[in-house]
Amino acid sequence: MTEVPRRRSASVDDDGTDADVLAAGALVWRLHRGKLQVLLIHRPRYDDWSFPKGKLDPGETLPECAVREVAEEIQLKVRLGVPLPITRYQVSKKSKQGPVTQQKEVWYWAAEVLEGRPRPDGDETDDALWAEPQQARQMLTNPGDLEPLDELERLHGQNSLRTVPFVVLRHAKAKPRSSWAKAEAERPLAATGKRQARSVERLLTAWRPRQIHSSPWKRCAETIAPYVKEHHHRIKYRKSLTEKRAKQNPGKAASRIRRSLEWMHPSLVCTHRPVLPIVLGELSRWLLDREIGRALPPEDPYLRPGGVVVAQQAVDRGGRIVSLEVYEPHED
Repeated sequence: MTEVPRRRSASVDDDGTDADVLAAGALVWRLHRGKLQVLLIHRPRYDDWSFPKGKLDPGETLPECAVREVAEEIQLKVRLGVPLPITRYQVSKKSKQGPVTQQKEVWYWAAEVLEGRPRPDGDETDDALWAEPQQARQMLTNPGDLEPLDELERLHGQNSLRTVPFVVLRHAKAKPRSSWAKAEAERPLAATGKRQARSVERLLTAWRPRQIHSSPWKRCAETIAPYVKEHHHRIKYRKSLTEKRAKQNPGKAASRIRRSLEWMHPSLVCTHRPVLPIVLGELSRWLLDREIGRALPPEDPYLRPGGVVVAQQAVDRGGRIVSLEVYEPHED
């Protein structure tokens, strides 16, 4: 079964799944003349109106799937925002013993357009339109789609819909300390860690962080290298995020994280296990709702090598964090 994230917001509390079929999608939204609109698609195969969504490809994560489905069905490049409620329903599958009923889940996110205009692919979708929530409720075919739509409208009403991601990444699996005789700063990724770094690149594409701060130690630099190379971003190496400097001066490491949060740009911080308590401690101070903090890893090791925390900062609420997601690392 695909590993699912731990997600927390004021209205979402997801942790684990027992579904037979997993899918992901997005409620792509915009403000048009000051009014909230959501993008609906028409699928000729089912003759229904719904949101872009689809089943996971082998080895794919839920966020990757959501972004890919939007790109394939309506030719839009999007950035995921706050998680929205899961929809659940029964589907039938053919088998040698006859039809089998399965439980299906669709994990949704709010999403903003980064690039493109809605263009149906002509195969899975033959029409797409922007609709205000009241119109969308009348058009949606599946009643289950109303719950994520209601949450989208609630977030908008509370000025919590427009967000930027702040991503925390623990470097991928490195070669063991016991087998490394050279300088600690030069200890590289293990073979497994290099595969994890490629997996991290694909996952990060769902949020597309542009402001990248990293410890300059080799295992951190190698972890973010595939993402930086693929998306042509620049890295700012921060010595304050190394194990050594953070231990010597934890206040400086905390200040670096605090300044990044204050900037409210799509951001990524890559650091080490001993530095994570400082980073996560700063995140906890920005929470809009303390209950959201239940998603934060509470104890050492906080994140396994290659693990990710995604915090969504509400732009219209001073950068307060309105949701948290935790992703386990890729495992061979």
